[in-house]
Amino acid sequence: MALKEEFEKQGNWLFVRRSWLPILLFPLLFYTLRYSYFIEWNYGLLAQATYEILCVLVSFIGLYIRAFTIAHTPAGTSGRNTKEGQVAEYLNTQGIYSIVRHPLYLGNFLIFFGFILFTQSLWFIASSSLAFWIYYERIMFAEEEFLRRKYGKEYEDWAAGVPAFLPKFGQYKKPELPFSFRNVLKREYTAFFEITLIFPLLDIIAHYIIFGTIRLNYFWLAFFAFGLTVYIILRTLKKKTTILHVEGR
Repeated sequence: MALKEEFEKQGNWLFVRRSWLPILLFPLLFYTLRYSYFIEWNYGLLAQATYEILCVLVSFIGLYIRAFTIAHTPAGTSGRNTKEGQVAEYLNTQGIYSIVRHPLYLGNFLIFFGFILFTQSLWFIASSSLAFWIYYERIMFAEEEFLRRKYGKEYEDWAAGVPAFLPKFGQYKKPELPFSFRNVLKREYTAFFEITLIFPLLDIIAHYIIFGTIRLNYFWLAFFAFGLTVYIILRTLKKKTTILHVEGR
């Protein structure tokens, strides 16, 4: 099998398993939490708290990128692939797709990057970022091969001027569809909850690994409680009502 076909095969395999495969990295992430008090030990509690807040902000920037993408994306476009495989009733080239070809994966990376920054382990941050790139590179390759076959020159013209992962902000084109906050609430409440769950969990595990005791930090408890409340409300609205439904999204 030629390398091109091999990359596409690997990408499709990873694509359908992308929801759980990154979890395999979590045991190593938990191990590296033994370094997560380096800033506090060397620069003080305020520096530690500031750094942790910056980690959270990085993850929320990733969530914002995902939310902005989904808020303007109609159903059935190249940005709404499913676990069953690639979906693209038409090629999405406006809005955030006019400045970056894979905004959802960029958002995923930043969410994940906030988690690994929390460890304060330089070798883990570097190696995990590299692993993430190799992992998503295969997925992006498979997705792009699908779009290339389906849309041909239209896709190639678009891809030639739009970077794959690092946005080119100066060429932004306003999308046709307006921003739909309800669509964001409907589709991104799980990602929001994951952020509000994982950071408190990392803090608890880090304290246990280093000091051998379980500490419940009030800030992280409030952070988690807020996320859980939002999750329960939005999940109930999605499953039991049509309040969050937006036609064509």
